[in-house]
Amino acid sequence: MRKVETSEWLKMLSRMIRAAGRRVADCDEHELAQLVRLRAELDDAINSAIQGQRSSGRSWAHIGLALGLSRQGAFRRYGNEKQQQYPSC
Repeated sequence: MRKVETSEWLKMLSRMIRAAGRRVADCDEHELAQLVRLRAELDDAINSAIQGQRSSGRSWAHIGLALGLSRQGAFRRYGNEKQQQYPSC
């Protein structure tokens, strides 16, 4: 079995999400509600990925750079008090 690289897998997922939007455009309201619920699942996946990055030793500066945020911005958006590794001012 061929190993799929994460970047390629995420590109495929992005195409699928866009296709889902086009399909739901022609569907009933409950399909629209299902599509909206995917947003919460995506948020959970992002939080899980960030927690994994932090557990692997990635800094908030590194995570912020990847997200186009400052270190402080990344921490404010995705951090919590238990993970804080630098003193507050």
